[in-house]
Amino acid sequence: MKQPVVVITGGTRGIGYGLVRAFLQRQCRVMTCGRDAEQLAQGLWRLRDATAADEARLQGQTCDVADPSALQRLWDAAVEHFGGVDIWINNAAVNSHEVDFWEHDPATIEQLIRINLLGTLHGCHIAARGMLAQGHGRIYTLEGWGSSNERRRGSTLYGTSKAALRYFTRSLADELQGTPVRLGSINPGVVPTDLLALSIHDGKARQIRRFINIFGDTVDTVAPGLADRVLNDRRHGSRIRWLTPGRAIGRLLLAPFRQRTIIAPDSGTGPGDTVKEDREDPGR
Repeated sequence: MKQPVVVITGGTRGIGYGLVRAFLQRQCRVMTCGRDAEQLAQGLWRLRDATAADEARLQGQTCDVADPSALQRLWDAAVEHFGGVDIWINNAAVNSHEVDFWEHDPATIEQLIRINLLGTLHGCHIAARGMLAQGHGRIYTLEGWGSSNERRRGSTLYGTSKAALRYFTRSLADELQGTPVRLGSINPGVVPTDLLALSIHDGKARQIRRFINIFGDTVDTVAPGLADRVLNDRRHGSRIRWLTPGRAIGRLLLAPFRQRTIIAPDSGTGPGDTVKEDREDPGR
């Protein structure tokens, strides 16, 4: 039996990189992309070295997800190399510094909405059309801060993109109901990556680090669990959440008695010691 073909946008670093690695470790065939050709080449080299995957199982190409023609080329390349696409994950996203909305320059606003929102819309549009034509497939959007109506001063821009994606995912799931294409969402929870690093600044550093150390997990912990759940997912409209309400409440209650160091007090977002039971806990 052939292993699934998975396309993951933005797979050169962060959660995207972790997902590519996790799917390769599960013997999937993966196509990924990145905007920077040099970063993409380095990422592919590291992934092949870490997973022993050859070019037959791992491919990548440069792609700006805000450009629908580039995404179409990504789809076409996956089909040409692997013969089809089973799973498409719209992972690519950017963040911005946490400042009041009126302090953002117009270029920052436009770039974030183009990548986070339009990039996912274009990706779903291309994947849905291709999967309907081939007769099967699963598509996932990536949730984040704002997807469940969270609000924090300074997060208006990023949160708006994710809140809009939550509405879009639910609405598109209704439209795909009854078709051979299934749509779902993935919420990786609180993961210290370059994306999250922009949230940590002098005014809020201590509060945010404490929040991450209570509720966060490293990419190495989260990505394998998410990959397993995606591969086992058969439900249309599924919402795969790493930091479930039960897990969050449990961590909050245990916080006074258990020290978790996901990022060190004097560091940026580098991972510290991961709690073993969180790595093994499948969630509640």
